[in-house]
Amino acid sequence: MRAFVITEPRRCSVLDVEPPVPAAGQVVVDVERAGLCGTDVEFFTGEMAYLHQGHARYPMRVGHEWCGTVAAVGEGVDERWIGRRVTGDTMLGCGRCRRCRAGRRHVCDARHEIGIRGGWPGALAEQVAVPVTALHPLPEEVDTVAGAMVEPGGNALRAVQAAEVEPGDRVLVAGPGAIGLLAASFALAQGAEVHVLGVSERSLAFARTLGAHGAWTAERLPALPFDAVIDATTSPGLPARALELVEPGGRVVCIGLAPDPSTIDTRTMVLKDVTMTGVLSGSGGLAETIEHYACGEVDPRPLVAATVGLEEVAGVLAGSRPAGAGQGPKIHVDPRR
Repeated sequence: MRAFVITEPRRCSVLDVEPPVPAAGQVVVDVERAGLCGTDVEFFTGEMAYLHQGHARYPMRVGHEWCGTVAAVGEGVDERWIGRRVTGDTMLGCGRCRRCRAGRRHVCDARHEIGIRGGWPGALAEQVAVPVTALHPLPEEVDTVAGAMVEPGGNALRAVQAAEVEPGDRVLVAGPGAIGLLAASFALAQGAEVHVLGVSERSLAFARTLGAHGAWTAERLPALPFDAVIDATTSPGLPARALELVEPGGRVVCIGLAPDPSTIDTRTMVLKDVTMTGVLSGSGGLAETIEHYACGEVDPRPLVAATVGLEEVAGVLAGSRPAGAGQGPKIHVDPRR
């Protein structure tokens, strides 16, 4: 089968590789759509922290946002999975440790992450192997485009849940990338007044089309009281700024990862009685994200600007935008092209 393989920083190609064979407890999925994200870019450039921490190494096959149809099952897996449309969790815990037993497999020390950590091949390929325990069935109402947006959607939903957004709250989402805009959409669905903070006027204009009540650069951000601030940026300085902007007693949620350490003044956090929370992965929010998509409360499809084939992935990771791409921040890949 064909797969996109990164062999070293900024060197990659589409190769013929051995197709996966499902081990006991696994299925093989025919990948119909996969999303590209900032993590994939960091593996392409060599900046991803896991490469320097020993959790990942080249050559590697990326791709952790995906959907497809189950084509084969391994020993112990119900054959009725064959032919079902699915997506799946990226975070594959060991299943035995204290964290896994407590339902926190996404922070298991021994975890694999599909297309990211521990050498588990990703979904930028015609097929991907996945443990059956990580699967989430997709209803008919969730099409291929939305199906590949479940993983980033789960991240965004968990961020909104951590912010404890309630109807009438005023929420600031920093970073109009895919996860930031999905967080804005989930907050809007909760009945919040949502503002978006960004840099590019084009991305801010797009945020307004999704229903944001305001979309601002840092220089133009009005002096409003924000009940919650969600940081979906890669800016090292944003957590401290979020702490300044949030109302006393409010909540700051950090879901973006900066390339350099961020610092905050904990005196401000204490004196303002602010709760700060970090969110890693969409693991706990995938099923609920599918429900939101299926009932139409949140539609992720406008965020997808274009769909390309495997041969075009390298150009996208290098910063090129496909010809004719829309305004959304997300690029999808159809490995069958």
